[in-house]
Amino acid sequence: MNMPLQTDIATQLLQQLNAQKSAYQRQPAPDLDARKAQLKALKKALLTQQNSIIEALSQDYGHRSADDSLISDIMPCINNINYTLKHLKSWMKPSRRHAGMLLAPANITVHYQPVGVVGIIVPWNFPVMLSVGPLITALAAGNRAMIKLSEFTPHTNTVLKKMLAELFDDTVVAVVEGEADVAAAFSAQPFDHLLFTGSTTVGRHVMRAAADNLTPVTLELGGKSPVIIADDMPLETAVERMIYGKCLNAGQICVAPDYVLLPKGKTDAFKQAFAHKFNAMYGQIANNPDYGAIINQRQFDRIVAVLDDARSKGALITSANGEAIDSKTRKIPTQLLSQVNDEMLVMQEEIFGPLLPIIEYDDLAQAINYINDRPRPLALYIMSFDSAAQQRILSHTHSGGVCINETVFHVAADDAPFGGIGPSGMGHYHGKEGFLTMSHAKTVLSRGKLNTGKLVHPPYGGLIQKLLMKVFLR
Repeated sequence: MNMPLQTDIATQLLQQLNAQKSAYQRQPAPDLDARKAQLKALKKALLTQQNSIIEALSQDYGHRSADDSLISDIMPCINNINYTLKHLKSWMKPSRRHAGMLLAPANITVHYQPVGVVGIIVPWNFPVMLSVGPLITALAAGNRAMIKLSEFTPHTNTVLKKMLAELFDDTVVAVVEGEADVAAAFSAQPFDHLLFTGSTTVGRHVMRAAADNLTPVTLELGGKSPVIIADDMPLETAVERMIYGKCLNAGQICVAPDYVLLPKGKTDAFKQAFAHKFNAMYGQIANNPDYGAIINQRQFDRIVAVLDDARSKGALITSANGEAIDSKTRKIPTQLLSQVNDEMLVMQEEIFGPLLPIIEYDDLAQAINYINDRPRPLALYIMSFDSAAQQRILSHTHSGGVCINETVFHVAADDAPFGGIGPSGMGHYHGKEGFLTMSHAKTVLSRGKLNTGKLVHPPYGGLIQKLLMKVFLR
């Protein structure tokens, strides 16, 4: 579905949405077999099209590692489908609840009903996982979906559009393309649920637009996800556990480590350890197929400008492999920044790229306070084998999720929710929590022939009512 005329954007989107809502009204709750059939077909298509997807992603980026695309875009979708197929029957089953003495005799159950039509707004950094992933959840919950793809991944969009069009009628799954004006019109549609993945700034606009329709939203945003390296942790081990999360997709990940909090006096040793491991993993990156490029010139220029700003304000910058930034290929080896301060853009905004500021702290309390003085991050990473230090950080900080002695892999946990808190997002998806997010939990109370409800009918003040008050008001 393309949007040729700006004045027609909202009208066309609403027509598509109404078509899906009408189709949903005719078939409001697909059964288990129908939902499984959709998911199995989607899985087969992803496996069949994986090479086309990998090639398209690399074209969109200028270069993207095939393994990065498999690991971070395609594999999570396949695992998600497999996990969902295994558990969907139990998720769909109504759950029994207790009526309690006050409502007895009665049966109470909670039924998980599809909400209807789900809108999905997709970013450019993982355009398959962040479109197909939410779609898997939406279909599992029995919904229909409209997907707004990023304008910055046109080659990937072509593959996804063709694949989904072959699998689903557009009254089940519709794909929308277009720039910011289309995204704005999309977020203003009266969806039954809206899921947005992107920046906190844009997330505020999406939530504001959704509020006019009282559309519930799930916002997967970002922020500055810190790494705390405790004093007990060997730096070589800390780097080994965190470097993949920073280098995957050249750092263009919402949960990538954004900055490192390091015990005082260890900056030089950390830089050496990082450089040693980076060179072992990638070496020279110019012609290395394992290391990806920045998505486009706009993002490349943004990252270089942030780096130049830090340099002009006193930051010391070290290239992880000693290699210069290549403006032709848009490849940037991780840049390690020390002596940073809050006046620098690199410490004010989510980096979303291969820059890694290093901040020293005197004691663990100072590191915790540093995090708590800033907006709550999407992820927090603890590097320590000291269980007391781990627990202290866990209990004294807030974040969307946590990894201890690891980074980013918590996103791949199919049996756990993923989501932010405060400026880093709201709501959850993945696994059962995703199914619940895109379902309406409808409470059903059922009575038989015996009606105890009449005991509380007026006129008030009877003996039985007085006894009830004494029993339950205590």
